[in-house]
Amino acid sequence: MAPEAPLEGCAPCPGPIPREFRDDVVAVARRGDAPIKQVAADFGIAESCLRNWLRDADVADGNRPGVTRTESAELREAHRRIRLLEQENEVLRRAAAYLSQAHLPGKGSTRS
Repeated sequence: MAPEAPLEGCAPCPGPIPREFRDDVVAVARRGDAPIKQVAADFGIAESCLRNWLRDADVADGNRPGVTRTESAELREAHRRIRLLEQENEVLRRAAAYLSQAHLPGKGSTRS
């Protein structure tokens, strides 16, 4: 029987699934009582989804090197913020250079 909510992050499964369901499926697959293909079929999910969930769980548990989805999202947000701050800094630097040139005597300024 397929779960009511679609699955997150899997091509044949277009949407979010409750975390509890995912954790339960991963626990059953890790027990090793049945092949991954059979566990996926029993829970009505694609085998590739289950493999992705197992990989994500291994990373989250520290059994495999990598970055969790939460860390990845935080890193993307930090990079976006850094890029924005660098752009703002460049605008301020150019504005300061322009304004400093406008107030120098003898450099085309009409002020005396």
